[in-house]
Amino acid sequence: MSKTLGRLTGLALGGLLALGGAVLAAPFEFAPAPQSDLNRVYRIDKATGEVAACQFQLKEGGVGLTVCFPAGEGAGPQPPSDYSLMPSRHEREGGIFRVNIRTGEMSVCYVFDDKTVCTPQAK
Repeated sequence: MSKTLGRLTGLALGGLLALGGAVLAAPFEFAPAPQSDLNRVYRIDKATGEVAACQFQLKEGGVGLTVCFPAGEGAGPQPPSDYSLMPSRHEREGGIFRVNIRTGEMSVCYVFDDKTVCTPQAK
């Protein structure tokens, strides 16, 4: 009886550890804009592909502000998959590539007016 109880406890513990790993998996990924004089960071929800960006802005007589640009046209949630960010190699680019690891589709995302926008996904 104690061997069976030990096995069940071990299986339950293993299952909890496996679930804990899934819960601890990072839902977001962050990457800087490739433009060397731009202090912008992009964020992607790895499951939905939603993209947003934030940057530092000086504030007269103060410490400064974090200004964020929420998802706008094309940057909202996409079909569920496995998404990532990939900076361009061109230092003059302010945008970043959103890539779908499973399908190979990609789009370019950048800040336009006060929103983060992305081009339609393509292969």
